[in-house]
Amino acid sequence: MPDPTPHPHPPPSPAGSQPPDPAAPGPAASSAAHETESHQGAPHRDESSHEVEISPGVRAGDADREEAADRLRAAVEEGRISVDELVARVDRVYTARTIAELSDLLADLPTGEPPSTTPQRDSVLELTRGKLVRDGRWTVPPLIKVGIGGTGKVRLDFTAADCRHREIVVDLEVRSWFNDVTILVPRGWQVRAEEVRRQALGAVFNRPPIPLAPDGVVVHLTGYVRAGDIWIKYRRPRP
Repeated sequence: MPDPTPHPHPPPSPAGSQPPDPAAPGPAASSAAHETESHQGAPHRDESSHEVEISPGVRAGDADREEAADRLRAAVEEGRISVDELVARVDRVYTARTIAELSDLLADLPTGEPPSTTPQRDSVLELTRGKLVRDGRWTVPPLIKVGIGGTGKVRLDFTAADCRHREIVVDLEVRSWFNDVTILVPRGWQVRAEEVRRQALGAVFNRPPIPLAPDGVVVHLTGYVRAGDIWIKYRRPRP
């Protein structure tokens, strides 16, 4: 006997449409699959390997200028530029305003780390306390670096030294109020201190008594004196 209870029937589908297939993926699964395919097809970019390039027009800082000056001083030791070129370029380094200006001053030097060189004897003087003296008979290199702090004092006496160069550079870093650098040269030599940057309370005392002699040597002072004093004294050559 037929069941008289009516059974609900699903509403008819619109014309031309097919009922959904239970095995087919839903909208969320389709979206996830599409996103996965997009990621698989897109090239992978490693953000960590991206290097930021500095525009040449960017303003140069003190650290940039010091790095350029150090490279020029190393070039003198390597024999790539002369002392005259060093003095001229260092002056422009400390007045450079942009990275491009610094790059122009180093354009004819090898890029990257400068080759390692063995410093010449007596060419690097570093002192934080006590007194360091160079006097008597000693061979003068073309570049002398002097760095002192704390209570250190340095005395360079060229009056009896063996100097085979017509020009030399003494690069100074005088950091403390208690520092003194005394440089003694024979009369007829000339010490030029225009390139030394005076910071805070630093001072340079230099009064050549006579003009440069035909066989005289020019001593160029570069670097900076933050505090303390630099004394230049002219003496008659020792016999």
